[in-house]
Amino acid sequence: MTASSNIPELQQQLEERTSQLQQLSEELLEMLEEIEVVQEERYVQNEELESMREAVELERQRYHDLFEFAPDGYLLTDGNGMIREANFAAARLLCVPQHHLVGKPLVLFFAEPERKTFHTRLMKLRQVHSDWEVYLLPRLGTPFPAAITVAGAYNLQGKLVRVRWLIRDISDRKQAEDSIKFQANVLAQVKDAVHAVNCEGRILYWNQGAELLYNHKADEVLGTRLEEVYQSPWHYWEQESAICDSLAKTGSWQGETIHILKTGKEMYVDESISILKDDSGTIIGFLAVNRDITERKLAEEKIRQQAALLDITTDAILVRNLQHQILFWNKGAEYLYGWQTAEVLGKNANELLYRDVKKSPNIPEIEQNLAKKGFWQGELQQITKNGKTILVESRWTLVCDKQGEPESILVVNTDITEKKQLEAQFFRTQRLESLGTLASGIAHDFNNLLTPILAVAQLLPTKLPNLDERNQQLLNILEDSAKRGAALVKQILSFARGGTEGKRTVLDVKYLLKEVAQITSKTFPKSIQISLDTGHENLWIISADANQLHQILLNLCVNARDAMPDGGVLSLVAENIFVDENYARIKSDAHVGSYVAITVSDTGTGIPPEVLERIFEPFFTTKAPGKGTGLGLASVIGIVKNHLGFVTVDSEVGKGSKFQVYLPAIEEKETQAEEDLEVPKGSGELILVVDDEEAIKQISQISLEDHNYKTLIANDGNEAIALYAQHKNEISVVLMDIMMPSMDGLIAIRTLQSMNHQVKIIATSGLVFNNQLAKAAGISVKAFLSKPYTRKELFKTIHAVISSG
Repeated sequence: MTASSNIPELQQQLEERTSQLQQLSEELLEMLEEIEVVQEERYVQNEELESMREAVELERQRYHDLFEFAPDGYLLTDGNGMIREANFAAARLLCVPQHHLVGKPLVLFFAEPERKTFHTRLMKLRQVHSDWEVYLLPRLGTPFPAAITVAGAYNLQGKLVRVRWLIRDISDRKQAEDSIKFQANVLAQVKDAVHAVNCEGRILYWNQGAELLYNHKADEVLGTRLEEVYQSPWHYWEQESAICDSLAKTGSWQGETIHILKTGKEMYVDESISILKDDSGTIIGFLAVNRDITERKLAEEKIRQQAALLDITTDAILVRNLQHQILFWNKGAEYLYGWQTAEVLGKNANELLYRDVKKSPNIPEIEQNLAKKGFWQGELQQITKNGKTILVESRWTLVCDKQGEPESILVVNTDITEKKQLEAQFFRTQRLESLGTLASGIAHDFNNLLTPILAVAQLLPTKLPNLDERNQQLLNILEDSAKRGAALVKQILSFARGGTEGKRTVLDVKYLLKEVAQITSKTFPKSIQISLDTGHENLWIISADANQLHQILLNLCVNARDAMPDGGVLSLVAENIFVDENYARIKSDAHVGSYVAITVSDTGTGIPPEVLERIFEPFFTTKAPGKGTGLGLASVIGIVKNHLGFVTVDSEVGKGSKFQVYLPAIEEKETQAEEDLEVPKGSGELILVVDDEEAIKQISQISLEDHNYKTLIANDGNEAIALYAQHKNEISVVLMDIMMPSMDGLIAIRTLQSMNHQVKIIATSGLVFNNQLAKAAGISVKAFLSKPYTRKELFKTIHAVISSG
């Protein structure tokens, strides 16, 4: 066969093969589409499977949370009681960590005797749950009662394979049940008669005490009406109205009444009635507790009859029962306290005489002492009818009945208020004198420190005139602080020696009060009202230092302001007062004569008694740190005493305080004026400065030389005498400190005066009373400067001494 003859056959085979390939290609595409569909289905199935897995995990977590955080203990054990799972509450109840509970036999945590019956009870479990009440024994602590719900799980063969335990602590419930049983037992055993009736008056409860008191058994009276057992007399029917009113308002009533028994016997009863309600609050009846007080009432009546003889004494005598009720009140008590007998009988003595709980005596402690010894004596603070506080010497005697049982208390009180006030005044004076000695030493050192500080603060502006505003302000602060320190020291000295000596002038107090009223009205809060009353036109005049009196009034006004943080009334009053012999005898600082009384009163918080005793002590203050120095009132008392006056204080907590300053009045007016002249500079005069303080010497030298004076400096009295001997004819003035080591100023002054009886000496000291000491020693000086002094005071004094000739 030739090649040309095979071509058609080859073409046919090619066409057949092409057809087969197309068919295979189509089948392959169909298979690929089916594979894609299968893949899509598998993807969807995987998504669904993942969602199901997440849902199962959420359910597992929810079950775990419910199991783990359940409020009650939950345990899972096998059929033998071995713990397989435990939640947090179970671990807390058994005081064992959760992971330590697993694998432990549950029976270990059962207390005796339940431990012995544990396995027996476990084997008797059925398919349904069972409730147990047992005592569990935690690893730490004591056994506690628990309510347990037990449920078992069994396999197909009926074998117990798993047990669920729900544990709940029922300690509170058990305690409540025991408390109810105990209260019921106590109620049955109490000696007082306790009975309950319904709203119709039929008896519901009748304890053993009621059986003994009324001689009726409980089974005899239960269900009967109360009036079939006892009744009240006709004159006590009005009391029933008061009982009903009290029950309606407060739900209870307590008082004394009379019961008439079936036998006709009258019985005095101390009765307490309360309303009974059900759980919804509906009134279902009444509960009464009665005690026979017949013997006590008869004894009280006998005591009243016998006590009539006690009215002749001036002491306050009262009889009180063991419940603090007043049974007897003599005329002396009426006079001392102000209440009439009819006002106090039956009242509670503690509530009457000790209305302020903080001031009440320790009555239980006194009664305990009475029970042991039958007698108590001591001091008590009490209140009268008009609110006055008094101090009494009290004697308590226990009165017993025929059987020796305590029945009442006899109290005899003697007023010792005036006696104690005089004693307190005497002790306060002694304490102030002791503190004054200490204060004077402190003041001397302070003045020596403040003198150069004040002088430097005043000197620097003259040396540095071109200071900027900030530095000038700092110097002003330094000077003001030094002056405030000096004022503080003056207050210390005023306290230490009864007030510093000031320049006395004739004063009309009403003008000074008007000035103080103006200052306070402008500077005090608007919530404080200022009231001024200077009395009539004929107000007496006084001789006093105006500055010191101004200081007194401002101190008292500032204290009054601080006592009224929420506002109030500040009153300033001046009046003429004549002190007679009786008042002068009570007040040791007072003398018979005419006084001008200045009253500063407020409506503020008041001063407690324990604080009132110490208000005039220096450095004593009730203000917060930085708010007060404690020297205000100490300086007040010092200045007033120096003016031969005295101070009285009255205060009541919550109502306010009243300070009265009494200053002696004078008959004649004096006139005195002082000119404030400019001080010229020196003319080269030589000044001998004698002081042991280096800073004072340096600043004095600089200040004097700056003011056109010449200076010589001496460290003590010995150097001063040597320098004066060399420059006797050149020295114009000697500026001499009184207190120095080696040779003090007094000896040095006496020596200089022996060398030249015309020597001009200005004495200086940190203590004002050293001027008085110098006069007492017979030493005369031209002038006296109290440290710290200002540059102007120094220059003015030197100029005056030099000019005196």
